[in-house]
Amino acid sequence: MLIKNTVLRAMAMVLAAAPLAHAADYTITLQNQQFTPANLEVPAGEKVAITVKNADSRAAEFESYDLNREKIISAGGQIKIFVGPLDAGTYRYFDEFNADKAKGTITAK
Repeated sequence: MLIKNTVLRAMAMVLAAAPLAHAADYTITLQNQQFTPANLEVPAGEKVAITVKNADSRAAEFESYDLNREKIISAGGQIKIFVGPLDAGTYRYFDEFNADKAKGTITAK
């Protein structure tokens, strides 16, 4: 019993000392066929969560060849994507249904 309690205490100490992996949260909004912000800056080398809100009255498709992501967003809906850790650089994305107008970048610094 003493060994079991000692092992459990040691495991609890290790878990308490370990940093929790938490992705930073960012938001991009699609409204009037434009993404805001048009350029989102995120830290390089870290995993991030990006909520993409569609404030328009028709569906959109968040598409990024650079990030290897593709998701439909219903009218008035939102999605959450996780990316990274990203190398420093700029990653393009666009609305597949309106690619000539709705586009933006994510810059990892």
